[in-house]
Amino acid sequence: MKYRIYVYYLLFFFGWSAVSMAQHPILDSIKKSTASLSLQNGNATTEVQVARKWNGSFCTITLQNNSKKDLRLKEVVLFHADHLFNGNTPFYAEGFQMLSQYRGTLAAPKLVGGYDDNVHYKLPQPPGYKAVYNMLILQPENSDELLMGFNSAFRFIGKFYLSADTIKVVIDLENILLKAGASVQLEEFSLLAGKNSNELKTVFANRINYFHPRLQSKIPAGWCSWYCFGPDVTAKNIDDHLIYIKKNIPQLKYIQLDDGYQPHMGDWLETGNAFGKRIQVVLKEIKTAGFEPAIWVAPFICDSNSNVFKKHPAWLVKDSTGKPLRSDKVTFGGWRLAPWFVLDATNPQVQQHLTHVFKTMAAQWGCTYFKLDANFWGAIPGGVYFDKKATRTSAYRSGMKAILKGAGNAFILGCNHPLWPSLGLISGSRSSNDISREWNTFSKTGDENLSRSWQNGKLWWNDPDCVLLTGDLSQNEFMYHASLLFSTGGLVLSGDDLTTITTERLAILKKMLPPHKTSAMFNPSLDIGWMKTAKATFLILLNKDDQEKKFAVPLSKSYQIIDYWTDEKKGVYKTEWNETLPAHTGRVYKLVSL
Repeated sequence: MKYRIYVYYLLFFFGWSAVSMAQHPILDSIKKSTASLSLQNGNATTEVQVARKWNGSFCTITLQNNSKKDLRLKEVVLFHADHLFNGNTPFYAEGFQMLSQYRGTLAAPKLVGGYDDNVHYKLPQPPGYKAVYNMLILQPENSDELLMGFNSAFRFIGKFYLSADTIKVVIDLENILLKAGASVQLEEFSLLAGKNSNELKTVFANRINYFHPRLQSKIPAGWCSWYCFGPDVTAKNIDDHLIYIKKNIPQLKYIQLDDGYQPHMGDWLETGNAFGKRIQVVLKEIKTAGFEPAIWVAPFICDSNSNVFKKHPAWLVKDSTGKPLRSDKVTFGGWRLAPWFVLDATNPQVQQHLTHVFKTMAAQWGCTYFKLDANFWGAIPGGVYFDKKATRTSAYRSGMKAILKGAGNAFILGCNHPLWPSLGLISGSRSSNDISREWNTFSKTGDENLSRSWQNGKLWWNDPDCVLLTGDLSQNEFMYHASLLFSTGGLVLSGDDLTTITTERLAILKKMLPPHKTSAMFNPSLDIGWMKTAKATFLILLNKDDQEKKFAVPLSKSYQIIDYWTDEKKGVYKTEWNETLPAHTGRVYKLVSL
């Protein structure tokens, strides 16, 4: 462990490259493993050739149907690693859904995120294996770290099946029809090895950007009504905050109205009871006051009482009998007004509808920021689409492109979304489960955010969810929360009733502005982080343990060390910074070179 911490230190201060370009026996073994393919009925076939072409660390995969008959293809195992890693090998992996993340060991995977893809969302996995998605990082003892990942997500879902002694690299083909003599190109794959996973993730992100350039946008700062007022927010709540923010913290430019303004899920342009049935007036008042209106939308779903459901049944994803597919029959049914039904984004009429909704909200309502929620259902499993050649990923991406067409230059935040299928189609990505004023939530969502900090500024801007600085938690626990969110470098949205915040806590919020765009590089224990911004170098220390913790941090040269939150000068240190932190707290130190 000490060796790895020192490697992170070298990489941060000296830019030392930790990606191995030499021959690697484990990588070579994986590359030479035999691919296999199964048909819709589950039987293996050798009539389809799996062609793998390597260009350094990146592999292009093509399937060629060499038979004289059309075939429906279930999935392809591209590579496998048999007995190359022991069951105690630590790993980190992404989920398909934004709320799913995994770590632990190959023999004992653990859920990091809020909800399991298999247990909660009912996504299948083979007996004896744990299915994870998109990216897998392995940390074998006394060996290089390895990263496997899918560089693109145009049509297909890439995943990994894990067991104590086996890893399978898989693409779900969703029973696509491959005609006799035809071929299809799959998503590109990365296989990287090196001394440091932060460097590997940078290489990986750069390759993803080759296929899915991220949407360019400014990083927002603002205020969200949900965590202080929920669905009962009133026009007066908004008016009070416009006055307060303009006077005390005008850097919070975006004012986000959350779920509850609509009469039903799906009827986004109709007026519900919220705000006295005057949502558009409230949005106009936000704009007039010099702020940017932001709004919550769940564009891919509707409930059975909505006008969209009643008037446009042809717009909905179908089940195998031709009826609208109930979400609870194939996955989690939804958290409010469930079960939900799903708009079929492969239908040109639905695409026109989505474009119209967002064009109206942008051009007529003045919205410049959209929080898109429940996007996972836009890639719902088990459905029948208008376009019979569509996959879950391509259907979802068609809908997102229609949304972008209507939204213009607005900021698009993905939430509850299918992570990799959203590449290149969102400005920001929620990187954790919902926050709440509880220590366990601060700690758990903190781990989720830190595990995805590498994505910030590379794939999109990360949204670590709202900053909460009011409530019954201890000062130490609020400092842990503030320090961790500062380290992510992503969006800054206050979730407090700011008319009740203390002067001291308001000062902390101001210190987080403007968002500095850069994420800290953390050690494997996620308790020591380094951050270089355009203006300063920062050291972040986090102690989520239930007891005090001692830190000894090596320094590359002499620094004046300053507590960032209080501006207290701690002194000049040349070789090492030592600190003992109480339980459940965090610190941010500004390092000034001498």
